[in-house]
Amino acid sequence: MDMRRLSAVLLAWVALLLALPVRAELPVINLNAGIHVIRAEVANTFETRARGLMYREALGPNQGMLFVFTSLERHCMWMKNTPLPLSVAFIDEAGEVVSVSEMAPHTENSHCAARPARFALEMSKGWFASKGIRAGARLQGLDRAPRPQ
Repeated sequence: MDMRRLSAVLLAWVALLLALPVRAELPVINLNAGIHVIRAEVANTFETRARGLMYREALGPNQGMLFVFTSLERHCMWMKNTPLPLSVAFIDEAGEVVSVSEMAPHTENSHCAARPARFALEMSKGWFASKGIRAGARLQGLDRAPRPQ
């Protein structure tokens, strides 16, 4: 194989590798919702919040992702490139659930907090309802989350 062809093949492999989704290790904390323990990956940077659970194929039974926002406002979520059906709970600074929304896979419509929130917790669809967690419920352990960046 001549050098030009070898270079083209190597360049194609590098481009392919760069195009693959990469998931860096995220910090993980345990949260409590009453008797329920949640293992939450923490998205506390712009990049990790933007990526969220995109391309994720599965979540464990009590596993989710906690989004830590830099500001207290009516944040919105969407499901672009997300194959899992999810539920999202928006949570204020005191740990109170503001609202819960159900989200369908691969959709781009916005699901917004009913009032200002500091956090959003995504879990498998129906998780909050099956545990009786709705607006007004409290979560503990949010103080263990890394600060937003």
